Amino acid sequence: MFSMKMKAFRTIDSYIDDYPKEVQPLLQKLRKVIKKAAPKAEEAISYGIPTFKYHGTVVHFGAYKKHIGFYPGSAAIKKFAKDLKKYNVSKGTVQFQLDEPIPYDLVKKITEHRVKDNEGK
Repeated sequence: MFSMKMKAFRTIDSYIDDYPKEVQPLLQKLRKVIKKAAPKAEEAISYGIPTFKYHGTVVHFGAYKKHIGFYPGSAAIKKFAKDLKKYNVSKGTVQFQLDEPIPYDLVKKITEHRVKDNEGK
């Protein structure tokens, strides 16, 4: 994160408001894309970052010094591996660099997949 201290946020608004003005629009757009892809999901803060829940966790996201982390879980990372090739990816995380365009269409597809996955549980 930008500050060295971990803050306890209560809402996604307060989380986004804590970031520099040039990062806030990226976070707001990411939030909007996720909400549209998961309209029944509830917003929350979990593990200190924005989270969307619907029949369990759908996705998380968080801002860091040079990237935005998107956390759809390991199964989604595997399923969309081909689409995620150009990004830094780990077991359940995708990093979108702040100096590159965020693939909002891909975020939408992955989030929709996670909703369907959770509905099937």
